[in-house]
Amino acid sequence: MPPKPAKQVKKDSMPTENVATSDVSMEALTSLLESHKVDSLESNADLVDGRLSTLEATCAELAASNAKLRAKTADVEARSRRKNIRIIGLPESIEGPRPTAFFSDLLPQLLGEQILPTSPELVRAHRSLAAKPKPGERPRPVIIRFHNFQTKERVIREAQKMRADLRYEGKPIAFCEDYIPEFVMQRALYREVMAQLYKLGLRPALQYPAKLMITAENGDKVRLSSVEEAKKYLAAKQRRLILLKWIHSSPPTHNRWIHEILYCVRLERIRFSLRGALTTFHDTWQPFLDHIDTLTIGEEPNT
Repeated sequence: MPPKPAKQVKKDSMPTENVATSDVSMEALTSLLESHKVDSLESNADLVDGRLSTLEATCAELAASNAKLRAKTADVEARSRRKNIRIIGLPESIEGPRPTAFFSDLLPQLLGEQILPTSPELVRAHRSLAAKPKPGERPRPVIIRFHNFQTKERVIREAQKMRADLRYEGKPIAFCEDYIPEFVMQRALYREVMAQLYKLGLRPALQYPAKLMITAENGDKVRLSSVEEAKKYLAAKQRRLILLKWIHSSPPTHNRWIHEILYCVRLERIRFSLRGALTTFHDTWQPFLDHIDTLTIGEEPNT
C-alpha cells in the first residue's frame, strides 16, 4: 500500500495589521511615559520652588534677627565700656603689682592738679589682653575704668585739649575712648576722607559711634552718617573748589595746572570708588598719571 503524502504544514507568519497595532501601542505607551515624566518633573519643580521660597523667607528673617541681635550686643558691650579710657604709649611694667593704685596717682601728674585735684577713684586698671611685647616693641595700651562717669568724661575732654603736650618721661602718650572693635573699624574708614577735608580747610570730627561732623569756616555744621555720604560731600566740595580756583583772568601756571589736574584725578578716583570700579579707574587713568610723573614740578617751563 503506497504511503500517504506528508501533510503540508502551514507557515506561521505575523499579520501586517498586528505589527501596525503593536507600533501604535508602543507610541502610545512612550507618549504616556513621557507625559508622566514631564508631569512629575513639573510637580517636583513646583515643590522645590515652594520650599526654596520658604527657605529664602526664613533666611531673610533669620538674617534680620541676627542683625538686630548683633546691634543689641554691640550696644550692650559699648555701654559697658562707657566709663573706660585707654592710655596709649605708657612703657610696660611701670605700674608694678598694684596697677589700679599706680594709675590713680599717675593721672593727676599727667593732666595737672587743676583738672584732677585728687587721685580719682578707679574700679580697675590693667593692660590690654594681648601677649606682653618684647623689649623694643610697642607697649600695650592701658585700660582704666573710672568709678564716676563724669570724672571719666572730664579726663577725656581735657586730655583731648592737651593731646599735643601729653608726655610721660619725655615720650608722647595719648588718651582715647575704649571703643569696641566694631566701632573702631567703622571709625577707621573715615581716615582718608578726613585727611582730604582737613586740606580743604574744614574741621571734621568723629562722633559716637561712627558719625562724621564737619564744621565749615563760617561755623556751619554738617552731620554725615556713613563713609559714602562723606565721600560724596568731599567730591562736591572739591569740585566747587576747582571751579572757584579756575575763575580768574590769567591762565594757570605750569605747576598750578599739574596740581589742579591731580585734584581732578583724585575726584575721579573717589567717583570710581563709590561705584566699586577702581580697576577701571587704574586702567583709564594710569597712562595719564605715568605721563604726569615725567613732568617737572617746581620749575616753570621756558616759554
